[in-house]
Amino acid sequence: MTILYDCATAPSPRRARILLAEKGIAHDTVQVDLARGEQLGAAYREINPQCTVPALRTGEGALLTDNAAIAAYLEARYPEPALMGRTPQDKAEIASWNWRIEFEGLLAIAETLRNGSPAMAGRALPGPVNYAQIPELAQRGQARVQHFFETLNARLAGRDFVAADQFSLADITAVVAVDFARVVRVKPGEQHPELLRWRAAMALRPSMSR
Repeated sequence: MTILYDCATAPSPRRARILLAEKGIAHDTVQVDLARGEQLGAAYREINPQCTVPALRTGEGALLTDNAAIAAYLEARYPEPALMGRTPQDKAEIASWNWRIEFEGLLAIAETLRNGSPAMAGRALPGPVNYAQIPELAQRGQARVQHFFETLNARLAGRDFVAADQFSLADITAVVAVDFARVVRVKPGEQHPELLRWRAAMALRPSMSR
């Protein structure tokens, strides 16, 4: 049985949950309490030395410890519905936008949160090593998040989906990024009409309640 190591309140494992739901893959779930630092404890380190979630134990017994690997595996193992494109052009477009959303969106939000929240003192980066916060990065991250919303709003003008005229991994990553931005007090407003329209449509998909 496939096992997802998850944390219900964290954005990264939510991406894996949505992907599993969209593909209709049965799996077991093990919750890892990030708030209590369970990911840093000896028991979870034995499972995943990177001390991060999500992690996916495949039916073949391999452990995948990041969203890129999880998505690549699930798309290859369960090709329908195709969420990473079918043609070379579509695959490239989805991969490009998924990367942009990660870099310009998710990483900017994480940069803001991890370098600005007192609760994250000493934990400016995920993983087994503690890193000090750099307050200036929180300020830069806030500006980057605002620019990301502008970019995504412009991209969605006249489009139902982020890339390749189909629901894809890029939409999953974008939904998680837009929702996660609330933790740094950024959310779509009237200046983002295309983004608001798209997010409302995404909310109709059952997987998005995951």
